[in-house]
Amino acid sequence: MDDESHAVVFLSATLWWPTSPRLAMAFLRSGCRVSAVCPHGHPLRTLAGVDSIYTYRSLNSTGSLKAAIESVRPDLIIPCDDGAVWQFHELYARDAGLRPLIERSIGAGNAYAALESRNQTLKAAAELGILVPPTRPIESVRDFRNPQLEWPAVLKIDGTWGGDGVVHVFNRSHAERVFPSLFGARRKVMAWKQFLIDRHPVALWLWRRRNGSTVTLQKFIQGRQATTMFACWQGEVLASVTVEVLATQGAGGAAIIVRLLNHQEIERASRLLARRFKLSGLHGLDFVIDDATQAAYLIEMNPRATQLGHLNVSPQGNLADALSTRLMSRADPPEASARRIQNDTIALFPHAWKADPGNQFLTSGYHDVPWEQPALVRELMRDSWPDRRLLNRILNVLKRLNPGSKNPGFQGGMDHPPPAN
Repeated sequence: MDDESHAVVFLSATLWWPTSPRLAMAFLRSGCRVSAVCPHGHPLRTLAGVDSIYTYRSLNSTGSLKAAIESVRPDLIIPCDDGAVWQFHELYARDAGLRPLIERSIGAGNAYAALESRNQTLKAAAELGILVPPTRPIESVRDFRNPQLEWPAVLKIDGTWGGDGVVHVFNRSHAERVFPSLFGARRKVMAWKQFLIDRHPVALWLWRRRNGSTVTLQKFIQGRQATTMFACWQGEVLASVTVEVLATQGAGGAAIIVRLLNHQEIERASRLLARRFKLSGLHGLDFVIDDATQAAYLIEMNPRATQLGHLNVSPQGNLADALSTRLMSRADPPEASARRIQNDTIALFPHAWKADPGNQFLTSGYHDVPWEQPALVRELMRDSWPDRRLLNRILNVLKRLNPGSKNPGFQGGMDHPPPAN
């Protein structure tokens, strides 16, 4: 960086999630300059203080990403969703000039293949002594005849997120029935719908890349959800935020209300995996805490920023502060004690308000609203830009008129499977 006091951070977002504008605000507050690349209609575009916003080009998404990076010449890149991570992986493979920046930002390149595979990531975790549910790769319906499989379970296809490509199954016959829905024509139709109607800039790129992806079968653990996000540098964890999930956006969707949690085994898992994969940047882990034993089982790793990175829950500030302090070689993080969240229960804006306005925790928890950015508040309270498009509004009306048309196979995340009969 040419000015030690103003490191340049570059955010990449392919989805219209609020994670990236909240992180951008945190990095700006920590003294960094911020630029970004994102689709049309993204909430990042409402944010005051950002240096420059570049647009993903749908027919050349990696090319537009590379051009934006070369124009900004950042000190650190932050992928804010899984599609952005995979794009950085591809740029790393094909452009030697960008490799030092990408490795400095997200971790060692020899770990990328494992991080794209749920099975390989969890296998590595188990080798480190981290508790994981029994997890097996599934290549065809014949694999469900293995008598060692345990039910109920969760089917997951690599390269998906947010509950998409996740199906709860309660026995072999159920698994054999829903397995074909993870592939084939339905996935292609979904990709084209996202591309043409949602204007998702990397939808087709992801669909082509996902061909041949591995499916895993993971034993279902009865328990409560927990998640952690950590900032790290060359395999060393700098800071972390761990929460218990109290409410989610629909069945298995993103957390919307969380409670701060101290859990030594979860913190240990973060340190071990950061060291194993020599991670840098921001990463997350999802757990289920077993109702019977209270043991924390790692069920998934998110090799990118999640929605906890901007929360000021310690005297040292947030995870963006921790990274910027390391990046700029400061002795101490920026003063954050005055901004520290004093409530252990946090309602994440805007989905806590939208999804469940009657939730009991909204009356007692801290409301994580970015009041200092009024244009962002207004934007996040609206439907997302893709949902506001005319064709999507028509499709939503048709769905309400014909609710039985929804495919019941795709139930996201960690919701309970149907009871076994």
